[in-house]
Amino acid sequence: DYQIGVICALPIEKAAMVAMLDETHPKPKKEKGDDNEYTLGKIGVHNVAIACLPAGFMGNGPAAIVVKDMQRSFPIKFGLMVGVGGGVWSKNDDIRLGDVVVSQPTNTHSGVVQWDFGKTERDGKFRRTGSLDKPPPVLLHALQELKIFHETDGVELADSLALMVQNKPRMALKYQHQGMENDVLFKADYEHEGQETCDSCNAESIVQRLVRGDAAPRIHYGNIASGNKVMKHGTTRDRIAEEEGVICFEMEAAGLMDNFRCLVIRGICDYADSHKNKIWQPYAAATAAAFARALL
Repeated sequence: DYQIGVICALPIEKAAMVAMLDETHPKPKKEKGDDNEYTLGKIGVHNVAIACLPAGFMGNGPAAIVVKDMQRSFPIKFGLMVGVGGGVWSKNDDIRLGDVVVSQPTNTHSGVVQWDFGKTERDGKFRRTGSLDKPPPVLLHALQELKIFHETDGVELADSLALMVQNKPRMALKYQHQGMENDVLFKADYEHEGQETCDSCNAESIVQRLVRGDAAPRIHYGNIASGNKVMKHGTTRDRIAEEEGVICFEMEAAGLMDNFRCLVIRGICDYADSHKNKIWQPYAAATAAAFARALL
């Protein structure tokens, strides 16, 4: 039986997850009306079913439909939402590109906050309403054990990243770390200039951060903001992060949490500001998939 479901939004995310499988299984028989395409396989002792959102669709609504169909075809007990997201750097949370953020209930939130769901009050201010369900206890217990292991033995995703390249050699170049010199954070109020890259942006607006001793991804735990809009505005990012206590932005998890209790795992590919581009997405997808493999 396939009791673990993995949902990805982008092809690069599913590709990274598929490359982490210890073995792959034949195509499944689906329930009538299930339009999803699945990759089945095993990680450790667990059989997993992996699905991706359809081409051209993104956000909470399409994610909820994919999950609903998956649950009709498989006896899913719990799930993982694995992919990329935008990080919120601060002095307390030194989040860099390629790091991994994992949803964990923090303060009054369940681990995922639907930041754009609410109502506008008479004074014109937007007030978020509602709350989402927490991940199932079995995942939170497993997460705690993995955190303990990381404390005693260190965080080591390199073996899983190496397995990806071993299984799928052609992924090696595109899905590798893009260089610490290319991990640049600009001040929140400085808007992007020029084309896709930041070559034309003002270097004086770069936030000066301590240089890391190595490029190994770090793991961060906390609340993740989910919405139907792409966050690409630095000052809005920081305001919502402060109000809601979130350290990452993404677009699908809120559509899952109440009916598909899952853990959300996001590799950081940008800083949720106007400087965002797709250069770091493949590597961020790989680090998220590597953490998912470690958890399983």
